[in-house]
Amino acid sequence: MTQSENSTAVSYERHAPTNVNQQHQDKMSPLDKAGVVITRLVGTMIAAIAFTCLALISLPSALRSHSPIVIVAWIAQTFLQLVLLPIIMVGQNIQGKHTELMADEEFQTTQTTYKDLENLILVNQKQLDLLLELAKNKK
Repeated sequence: MTQSENSTAVSYERHAPTNVNQQHQDKMSPLDKAGVVITRLVGTMIAAIAFTCLALISLPSALRSHSPIVIVAWIAQTFLQLVLLPIIMVGQNIQGKHTELMADEEFQTTQTTYKDLENLILVNQKQLDLLLELAKNKK
């Protein structure tokens, strides 16, 4: 293999890893950012407690009705929807944060590996150049 053949063998364009979390955040519109803020506010245990208190305000009326349909409707529509929604969101936020931390760690590892591989490619290229030079001198 000649020097020119060798240089074309490694002259492909390598992918440079980027932080997709940062790219995603940078591309968010103001409405997207507002949605994230509202989601973060609703997805807290404080919101769950506030919604529980709000739901409990209507509980006495539902119980006084003595109607199973009204009581079931209060449980399903008022309590479950108002209280479980923020609690579920808290769990999802915790899981999402964990996933984001794992992705950031994976990105940093990928960056390190990428740089290490670039260095190895340079070392291999230098070694190949030396071997080609030695082979050329022996002829």
